[in-house]
Amino acid sequence: MDRPTLQDLLARIEQDLASRLEAGSALLRRSVLGVLARVLAGTAHGLYGYLEWISSQIIPDTADSDVLDRWASWWGVSRKPAAAASGQVTLTGTDGSVVPAGTALQRADGAEYTTDADATISGGSAIVDVTAAAAGQDGNADAGTTLSLVSPVAGVDSSATVATGGLTGGADAETDDDLRARLRLRVQNPPHGGAKADYERWALEVSGVTRAWVLPGWLGAGTVGVAFVRDDDADPIPDAAEVQAVQDHLDAVRPVTAAVTVFAPTPHPVDLTIQLDPNTAAVQAAVQAELEDLFRREAAVEDGTGSGTLRISHVREAISLAEGEEDHVLVAPTADITVAQGEIATLGTITWQAL
Repeated sequence: MDRPTLQDLLARIEQDLASRLEAGSALLRRSVLGVLARVLAGTAHGLYGYLEWISSQIIPDTADSDVLDRWASWWGVSRKPAAAASGQVTLTGTDGSVVPAGTALQRADGAEYTTDADATISGGSAIVDVTAAAAGQDGNADAGTTLSLVSPVAGVDSSATVATGGLTGGADAETDDDLRARLRLRVQNPPHGGAKADYERWALEVSGVTRAWVLPGWLGAGTVGVAFVRDDDADPIPDAAEVQAVQDHLDAVRPVTAAVTVFAPTPHPVDLTIQLDPNTAAVQAAVQAELEDLFRREAAVEDGTGSGTLRISHVREAISLAEGEEDHVLVAPTADITVAQGEIATLGTITWQAL
């Protein structure tokens, strides 16, 4: 039902009052009845607004965050909390100097990390585990990133460097849309003690995991392969620590007789050459955004049955959907994109040409 506007409600009430007055007794502009009509219209408008809000809470698709959490909890689905990034950093200084656990380091943008255990400088350096002080994706850092000690430590240089592997695993709290998607998966695919949908749901319960694929018989009879990606990270392909986190979670919930192998899919970059009209920076950016969305929505891990094939017609459609695009020719590739088993198609380099 469409919610009537305040003016519509006022007009209805004024007409109703006028119909009950003696003939010729029209409402005056500043009459008491005119004031009452406005008060009643405002009250009714507020009630309509409350009813409109209530109607949006009765189904998860439109429910507000707090109500959505209650809907999800009813089905045993909890919003994934933010996760803190962790990894190793290299400290340098005088041999024998000790860096105590809890020592704070800071990135140039202000992000802070603390050491997880005591570390002693030996051979001029020490590698120590650190964890981001604040949970969230912003805590992730590439290898080679420079950190600085917040407070001096005797015998230890003030600068530290993120070690090989970087600081990873940081993830923001789950969004409403992602929680709705997991709730829909739970409702439409009730648990079956190890069915294909169960493994997908279990993998998606881990913070940072955005898509997962279940590959029955991956290493033979009685085995299951599970691949996943983390689309919100700078690199959606998970590293070893992130793979182990999903493996640990699945090992805790899987049937005891199932042999589950969690792995990171191998990226298969797809380079494109596009003749574009108009070939401007704005249109190029719009096309790239549409293609990135396409690869996120449709690219799948190849399980050996063609599930990883990306249709070339869908690539052309994505380009055509870009705002400002008038015409284009997809020079390359010219056929459906197929990948090897265990691979996933990713957007590679785009070469732009004027049409």
